[in-house]
Amino acid sequence: MKPGIHPEYTAAQITCSCGAVIETRSTRDHISVEICSQCHPFYTGKQRLVDTAGRVERFKRKYGETRSDD
Repeated sequence: MKPGIHPEYTAAQITCSCGAVIETRSTRDHISVEICSQCHPFYTGKQRLVDTAGRVERFKRKYGETRSDD
């Protein structure tokens, strides 16, 4: 590696919107996320629908619920 061209790799905090704080290392000192492993439905087993804008319903209305049974 060439000296002097790489950013500093220091301790960092990741803060989730659920309030969880994770300590790690990064080139940034603070990172904010919306969903972490402590509140993500895949890891917790809880089903939480994140569709806030009604995208699924709009898609179904626009294109219908057609299924191909080939």
